[in-house]
Amino acid sequence: MSRVYPFDEAATARAVIDEDGTLLEWNEGARRLLGHPADTVVGRPAADLLAGDRPPALPAGVRWEGTVGLRHRDGHTVPVWLLAHRRPAHDDHRGDWLVVSPLTGDRPPATDDPLAAADLIQSPCALAVYDDELRLRRMNEAMASVMNLPEERVRGLRLAEIGGKPQSEELELGMLRVLTSGRPLDMQAFLRTGGGDHARAWLARMAPVTDAEGRVRGVSMAAHDVTDNYRARQRLQLVNEASVRIGTTLDVTRTAQELADLCVPALADFVTVDLLDPEDYGGEPPARITAPVSLRRTAHQSVLRGIPESVIEPGEAEAYPALSPQADSLTAGRTMTTSVAAGDMDQWLSWHPARAERVRTLGIHSSMSVPIQARGLTLGVAVLTRHLRPDTFSADDVLLAEEITARAAVCIDNARRYSRERETALALQRSLLPRTLPRTAALEASSRYLPAARAGVGGDWFDVIPLSGMRVAMVVGDVVGHGIQASATMGRLRTAVRTLADIDLAPDELLTHLDDLVLRLSEESGVEGSPGEVGATCLYAVYDPVSRCCTLARAGHPPPVLLRPGGLPEQLDLPAGPPLGLGGLPFESAELELPEGTVLALYTDGLVLSRDRDGDSGRERLYEALARHTDSLDQTCDHVLHCLLPPGGAADDVALLLARTQGLPPSQVMTWDIPADPALVAPIRKQVVDQLDTWGLSEAAFTAELVVSELVTNAIRYGSPPIRLRLIHDAATLICEVSDSSHTAPHLRRAKIFDEGGRGLLLVAQLTQRWGSRHTADGKTIWAELPLYEEDF
Repeated sequence: MSRVYPFDEAATARAVIDEDGTLLEWNEGARRLLGHPADTVVGRPAADLLAGDRPPALPAGVRWEGTVGLRHRDGHTVPVWLLAHRRPAHDDHRGDWLVVSPLTGDRPPATDDPLAAADLIQSPCALAVYDDELRLRRMNEAMASVMNLPEERVRGLRLAEIGGKPQSEELELGMLRVLTSGRPLDMQAFLRTGGGDHARAWLARMAPVTDAEGRVRGVSMAAHDVTDNYRARQRLQLVNEASVRIGTTLDVTRTAQELADLCVPALADFVTVDLLDPEDYGGEPPARITAPVSLRRTAHQSVLRGIPESVIEPGEAEAYPALSPQADSLTAGRTMTTSVAAGDMDQWLSWHPARAERVRTLGIHSSMSVPIQARGLTLGVAVLTRHLRPDTFSADDVLLAEEITARAAVCIDNARRYSRERETALALQRSLLPRTLPRTAALEASSRYLPAARAGVGGDWFDVIPLSGMRVAMVVGDVVGHGIQASATMGRLRTAVRTLADIDLAPDELLTHLDDLVLRLSEESGVEGSPGEVGATCLYAVYDPVSRCCTLARAGHPPPVLLRPGGLPEQLDLPAGPPLGLGGLPFESAELELPEGTVLALYTDGLVLSRDRDGDSGRERLYEALARHTDSLDQTCDHVLHCLLPPGGAADDVALLLARTQGLPPSQVMTWDIPADPALVAPIRKQVVDQLDTWGLSEAAFTAELVVSELVTNAIRYGSPPIRLRLIHDAATLICEVSDSSHTAPHLRRAKIFDEGGRGLLLVAQLTQRWGSRHTADGKTIWAELPLYEEDF
């Protein structure tokens, strides 16, 4: 059968007094002691109960005890020993004083009382015995020393009344459990005892006290000071937390903030993390530091809202002179502790009046400066400050701060190195990717590139390459891996694609040559004869605005998405092809006709793949985003990235190229079949001049006539029929193309003084903007481009 709550409230005289001295509560025990009913004293000044005329004064500190003369209801004076606890304000309650006095403490114990028989006096452990109403009956000298109260004064009080704190009430509830269950109980508490300034950790071991018949007559409690073990566990826990909470990202600022957050309030009331700026030292922190030291505030934290201790904000730099805690710690290379009481902060504070004012206003009394060092380099300094906590930094605090800071230093250095490599890779990649896309008559294009949010810069790339005959090539590729190596490999592949495109290779042939290059790169990147692991995917497409045909081939790359005018987005069905670097496997091209205004979306898989979705769902979202595209390809690119990428950025690099096809009207193209007869070159020149007059390009007629004459003559003399001449023009360029069935490519040579030929192509090269040849399925084509505007010199 469980016991009822045993507390007899009337066995203690209890009152609660407001901070202004007004009585708020008056219990039955107080009425029994002084005779005043509660309704006659509650709400009145407590000083009215004092005997004598001396003015009342509320005591200082958190606890007071002593004997005072109190006025009884019948007028006589009663000397009463009082114990008063100051209770701080909490929630919606103001601060007040709890005042108690025992009414049963002078009752002598019975000779057969098991509580009196408990042997307490000689034990070095703090021991106390409470009766079945949980009121103190006995305690030894050790417990009296802990409570800083004599036994004869507090005998008859409950633990909650002696301690006056929430933790005291929790311990009292534990004693009640022992009283009702008859089983021992251990409890831990962290509190100030005896009115002390510092809280300590206590292990309370409670056990039932029984009589000869085995009935529970009370509870004994032994209090053990386990502060050292408690703080050791706290330090170990803080070190463990440092391993988990510091270095969650590869961001220097975030890592520094994690260090500051961990140390407040566990070690300090205010923490700053100031780092050296590597740019001031040529990119790397110096091996030796001299004062004054320029530091940049990277993070800070405080127990106070708004961080009023700080005189500078994160991101701001400041030069710290000699005798400042920061400079002294960095130049000495070790932790330095300073305090206002010792006077070793005076020169520093006199140099910086703003800080001196904060020290005086907030009551800052001590600081500890810990160098942030990793791999033999000093990265900065963490300064820990105390003002709410009254104790100064101990030797254990220094060791703990150094342990935590050392772990944070490695994380900060890793983040710094990562940031530097990432910035280098980004700069390299920006230099390798096209800054702007060329304007062509065949395409309107827009692009986006976003590096991975966490994995670092990768090897994604895109390009738009003008080809001969108004054609244009589009390419998107993805090198496996991240970092500078991937960016450098991407640059080599992009250069190779441009070189191969310049000789007008078909898409499948271009990918075959690119595959050989990746194989060679893998061999070069190997170590001790073992091949490396360089891999890539690529999509290459060539669009001809005259025929409106697009030829595409891919090497393990996602196929493009096609959006015809008025239609819905669809994925092109292209032969997959193996990724680059496998070697020996064929690539296939596909050809299709695209209506003018068709939008092609070429992308890397970072756009559609993520940790929370697969490629199919990503492509569906891409289709939805493209279906709502606007006339502006720039806006469409932004809309696609907004719809598909998470707010924090993609897990992998993303390259996106959107191209809208444009057709060249038949009226801007003219074709002639040329008989293999040199005598007919003159009539051909005449037809070309007439056609240029029809197009309104008479200013280019002279140069075009010479170029056509040389190209047609060379085709008749060295080529094979059939021979065909084609003129193409847009607003800026006139293109002359001569095709024949021979596969022999022409080349420039320097003619000697008496040679009768050999100057034709040299003349073409001097008269045109650019010229070249390309192989076709039926032979070759020699082409030359003439500008239709006067160049600025």
